[in-house]
Amino acid sequence: MEGIADMGGTSGWGPAHPPRADEPVFAEPWQGRAAALTILATRVSGRNVDAFRHAQERLDRAAYLDEGYFGRWLNAAELMLTEGSILAPGEIDARARALGGEHVENPPVSVPESAGPDAGPPTAAIAAWRSAPGSLRTIDAAPAFAVGQRVRAKNISPPGHTRLPGYVRGHAGVVEVIQPAAVFPDTHAHFLGENPQHVYSVRFDSHELWGEGADSFAVTVELFENYLETTS
Repeated sequence: MEGIADMGGTSGWGPAHPPRADEPVFAEPWQGRAAALTILATRVSGRNVDAFRHAQERLDRAAYLDEGYFGRWLNAAELMLTEGSILAPGEIDARARALGGEHVENPPVSVPESAGPDAGPPTAAIAAWRSAPGSLRTIDAAPAFAVGQRVRAKNISPPGHTRLPGYVRGHAGVVEVIQPAAVFPDTHAHFLGENPQHVYSVRFDSHELWGEGADSFAVTVELFENYLETTS
């Protein structure tokens, strides 16, 4: 899907600044609490890390950008809890107003009659996720591409979650490293199976991505096998 999260390679955001060597993990105490609450929300709603990322990319511009990195996490946590019928829409706002002294009733939680692709996983999927050993997998299939091979990122726009950056779609690069196989985010985020496959580190030239007027440098992107095709 095309969402606010896919801003890599787009203009208008200013320069990227590397973190300071002494930068703390959490600049303010609330950020650590936000991280813990998000991890808890992911677990109690039965989500996985890819579903969490999909929640973030479905936030509107204000929810994604205006409250910073950990504010974005909290907004995604609220979305996951609401879609999982653990919280009612607007319940967090109601609770905040109640804490401020207002007399506000919590809105009722309603269970959707038919679960959509983002409503949450079945019970079996929750149990499998809780026991799954991370995202790396061993598969029998040989890699479809070799180190040094020129490949092209498919020019596709998946309707749901994807880790294929928009700025590399349709562009050619060279395989630098074949990484271990891993769970495929595009299906895992929607509880449609792990579909593990090989991952490749692909090196793209800046001029290939942004034209002759770009500065000269290279970008290496980790891409799943389903995202790639051979060049003609």
